[in-house]
Amino acid sequence: MLDARARALYRPGIDRLAERVAGIGISASAVTAAGLAAGVATCIAVALQHWPLALLLWLVNRTLDGLDGAVARRAQPTDLGGMLDFLADFVVYGGFVVGVSIAVPDARVACTVLLAAYLLNNVALLSFASLIEKRRLALGDERSLRFTTGLTEGTETVIAYTAICLLPAHAGSIAWIFAAMVLFTVGQRVALAVRALGGQAGRARITSDG
Repeated sequence: MLDARARALYRPGIDRLAERVAGIGISASAVTAAGLAAGVATCIAVALQHWPLALLLWLVNRTLDGLDGAVARRAQPTDLGGMLDFLADFVVYGGFVVGVSIAVPDARVACTVLLAAYLLNNVALLSFASLIEKRRLALGDERSLRFTTGLTEGTETVIAYTAICLLPAHAGSIAWIFAAMVLFTVGQRVALAVRALGGQAGRARITSDG
């Protein structure tokens, strides 16, 4: 829900940094790998209850996640790069929740529900993205995968995980709330798919590159 607004705020700074990174020959894949390393370290720090370190590493991971796409746009973005970036995101998203379940035993049920909500959301997101591409519908954004918007996107995840790092005693409550938001997003995407694929929009085709 907040991703478009967030990108408008941070993109000028990320673009300037990407110019420097690309200028010294660092590839987008290398940035993705560095971001994944920081993300895995985040998950370990969470599991060990090193909350300030976890927060720092989490913000580094998110910064690098925004940077790799900006670096890629200065070279030649690839579909493989987009897929690996998405996979790396969910290694960290899921690993963070597993780390919370280890660090905060009382939050384990909430964390399990949140992981299940992620599973449903990704099925809805990726299957719909595939059908958008198949039917050449004018939906989704400009990334490698045709993502549709919803209540919970990357920015909301940053906020939720940051809140857990700052308020670990309330991790269970935060996970329950975020799981409910993710499930609401699943409903949004299913409703959009019903309208786009089941009605007149589902039979429409884009006849030009525009």
